[in-house]
Amino acid sequence: MTDRVTVSLDEDARAALDALVHDTGEGQSEVVRRALAFYAANFEAATADAGANLEEYHQMLSSGEHVLLDVDFLHCFLEYVTDAEGDPNPDFLEEADRVSDYHAREYENRFSDLGELLDWLSFCGFLTVRRADDDTYHVVFPSESMKWFMTRFIERSTASLPFDLRIEPGVSKVLMTEVPSAE
Repeated sequence: MTDRVTVSLDEDARAALDALVHDTGEGQSEVVRRALAFYAANFEAATADAGANLEEYHQMLSSGEHVLLDVDFLHCFLEYVTDAEGDPNPDFLEEADRVSDYHAREYENRFSDLGELLDWLSFCGFLTVRRADDDTYHVVFPSESMKWFMTRFIERSTASLPFDLRIEPGVSKVLMTEVPSAE
């Protein structure tokens, strides 16, 4: 059974349909059917409030500033930058600290509080965060190596932000509290 639907298109929709018809070599009806099926299958992603972070992350990916990396590779890298006693390789630590210090300058104008930074790092997949109260956060890392690496990164990258950071390590998570600067 075939149902016919009449649709009014504005200029942008008309141009999109024409481009898809041209690019696919399919007729308008087939393009609209596929587009509707795709939209239905991806409705949540298409209608979610992605916010500015998703757009910014897309920009970083498309510009080459960030890359997609399987989390297993990241854990593997972090496991092999430590010696048998679990101490990080000094050369790796020096380079990682350079990256953290760069981010401290970058974050100075980007984040105004610890919650914003932790939300961003959570969005990037480095950790999971839950607010305990106004200034304290429970931060969970997917592995011990990620915990030491990201805790050090957060300590160094918040150096230029308008607050001090208190970190209380636990067994599998870290309690991070934003405290007023002691200027």
